Amino acid sequence: MNYAAARRSMVENQIRTNRIRDPLVVRAMSDLPRELFLPEHLYGVAYADEDIPLGNGRFLIEPLVAALLLQTADIRSDDVVLTVGCATGYLPGLAASIASAVVAIDEDSECTARASGILTDLGMNTVAVVEGPLSEGYAKQAPYDVILFAGAIAKVPDAIVAQLADNGRMVAVMRDKAHLLGRGVLYLKTAGVLSRRDVFDAGTPFLPGFQPVETFTF
Repeated sequence: MNYAAARRSMVENQIRTNRIRDPLVVRAMSDLPRELFLPEHLYGVAYADEDIPLGNGRFLIEPLVAALLLQTADIRSDDVVLTVGCATGYLPGLAASIASAVVAIDEDSECTARASGILTDLGMNTVAVVEGPLSEGYAKQAPYDVILFAGAIAKVPDAIVAQLADNGRMVAVMRDKAHLLGRGVLYLKTAGVLSRRDVFDAGTPFLPGFQPVETFTF
């Protein structure tokens, strides 16, 4: 299979035709070999327009949703970015193609090891992959200019909101259990106050541990 041709087709047919106009995002999607973030037996589906399960609740995020997250965040060359959930490193790798530095956190040690190895092999030395609880973010390197969630969430943890810099942007797909389709939401932090704006629709799976809390009524 010609993966470079498949990547070009993905960009032309999935990305450019769906409101992705940021040239930095288009270039990142065009350059980063998505297949390398999958086990070899899944290379053939690397450029499908869907989320690809990786096991343990992790998945390679759908190309268009990855592009929408990046475009909505409006990442700049001097930004420091936190990605909550790194899976095998695809979204952090895309962000690192634009930003100054990226911190990618996951609590699955197998994922962090794979992501670190793949990104190192690609020479992406501006990404720091760390292991820790997703809901706590990574306060050690805060504040962040941009925070991205690499999967759907029901609620943004207060600990992560606190790590967003003033004038920072946070983008997440917000979902509740009743709806398969979530909303891509842009949060802006201004003078310590968080505002939100709904931007796009996405049927993204939940990040592990970010599902809605079950409630019981009697």
